[in-house]
Amino acid sequence: MNRPPIYPAPAPMHAPTTGNAVGETAPPITAPVDPLFLAAPRVSTFHGKQPLTNASGFFFERDERLFLVTSRHVVIDEDTQHFPDRLEIELHLDASNLTRSTGFSMLLYNEGEAVWRQGKDSGGEIDVAVIELDRAALPDESVIRAFSPAHLSSSFADVHPGESLLVVGFPLGFHDALHHLPVLRHAVIASPYGIRFQGNGYFLTDARTHRGTSGAAVVMRDPNPSDETTALPWKLLGVHSARMDMGDRDLVLDESLGLNCAWYADILLTLTALRDTEVLDA
Repeated sequence: MNRPPIYPAPAPMHAPTTGNAVGETAPPITAPVDPLFLAAPRVSTFHGKQPLTNASGFFFERDERLFLVTSRHVVIDEDTQHFPDRLEIELHLDASNLTRSTGFSMLLYNEGEAVWRQGKDSGGEIDVAVIELDRAALPDESVIRAFSPAHLSSSFADVHPGESLLVVGFPLGFHDALHHLPVLRHAVIASPYGIRFQGNGYFLTDARTHRGTSGAAVVMRDPNPSDETTALPWKLLGVHSARMDMGDRDLVLDESLGLNCAWYADILLTLTALRDTEVLDA
């Protein structure tokens, strides 16, 4: 999660001009785009009309219901006095012409009650939040690719030490502002997958990340997609939360560790199974 402004500045919503002639519309983009890029919208937080921060997120669907997944500290962070009351995401409107997009706003409170769902387990609170989206309120032409329970890893043994991963997000708000697409950062598994690092509900990744990547999907390519996952052939392993560093590191002599926390994605099975806005026990 990071504070505005965003650089480069975002392109105008809907079809922008090319700059070659006044009012000229950008030509349709015909190059194929991996569906992974269409599963991760940019997230912006607001308090009223006041922009607060920029972050990352991704879509998850289950039983015909659609959710936005991001970090819990994106929707509320008591330590930094971050209290937004709504989010806005960017939605593509044309799979062929990716310059066409629109903003979709959602309130974070309904009659004073938080609409997001968060969780905890034996290790404590989990820095993941999900918000159910009203499909009927989305534009009819919305182009959305979503992960599902079928994208979760069914066996810890399938994820090996040093496994090559991708973090799909918006570091420092940076992205393809013309086509409204996230960027990918390469990562590797840095702790045994399936073991809670220091008893917490996350594993470590070794990657170069920045503020604004909070809530990003941590994925690896699925070499054998099933009928359920062939349209989005990636394994969803985790939700990127924050960089990890040592509290006693000499800021002058010692480099940053370059390690990050990624919460295990199976928490989404708990958060999307119940319609309860209270804290859920995993």
